[in-house]
Amino acid sequence: MTSELVLITGMSGSGKSVALRALEDSGYYCVDNLPPELLEPLIALKSGPAQRLAISMDARSTRSLTALPLLLHGLQNRAMRVQLIFLDASDDTLVRRFSETRRRHPLSHAEDAHARETLMQAIGRERQLLSDLRERAHVIDTSQLQPQQLRSYVTDLISAPSAQLTLVFESFAFKRGITLDADYVFDVRMLPNPHYEPELQPLTGRDAAVVAYLEQQDDVRRMLEQISGFLQSWLPALARDHRSYVTVAIGCTGGQHRSVYFVEQLAGIFGSQWPTLKRHRELAAQRASRPASGE
Repeated sequence: MTSELVLITGMSGSGKSVALRALEDSGYYCVDNLPPELLEPLIALKSGPAQRLAISMDARSTRSLTALPLLLHGLQNRAMRVQLIFLDASDDTLVRRFSETRRRHPLSHAEDAHARETLMQAIGRERQLLSDLRERAHVIDTSQLQPQQLRSYVTDLISAPSAQLTLVFESFAFKRGITLDADYVFDVRMLPNPHYEPELQPLTGRDAAVVAYLEQQDDVRRMLEQISGFLQSWLPALARDHRSYVTVAIGCTGGQHRSVYFVEQLAGIFGSQWPTLKRHRELAAQRASRPASGE
């Protein structure tokens, strides 16, 4: 079995500790905040044909992060499976999380108290420092995610085949904000809305009655054909560009009917051609917020 390395990086406050714990529960040997210059010695120490390592790195290692892309490329050339996951969140979400936990941003530390940056300045500086890594990674936007959703997203990613491009189809609600992790965003709000049909309102785009309603709409069929045609045309080029993941986000008003239907349909169309993952941001959030049985 090929050795595996999952590198978790991203914005401070975006959930790296949650992601690392999910990997630890999946059987990975995990190290938090490892300086990049210690990565190769750790791999040598933990060498083995089936070794599974998960490392978290963040802006506290800014001086050596610039060398990380070249280091990861060298590891891939040594037949090690390397996955780079970047966790992100909106500035407002990060500010709220730091305020709730009363933690100080790692880039706001300074010996001279007068030189300490404000939280927004520190977040902006961190974005700039990590921008190159973000471009090379699979991005997960945690702004609207519960911890259990993030754990599920990470474990789904690491189980996807590594030999070819993996498609991620994600539904979301525009009223709760556009997802930050999408490579392509399609807006289906102009299509007929099952929400206004009383018998369909409590259902989702996975339910047969909603599927039947949407499949009767000419505009829905035309939109599905055009989105799938676009992807059929350009996915081979993205694969030739050595992309590991492509995230296609479909948004409607509430993230319950139309966007869910499109994700399910597109995953069915492309699932026989490419490794495919499905995410329903709002449906997962609803499940996560429900009390456990008996409460």
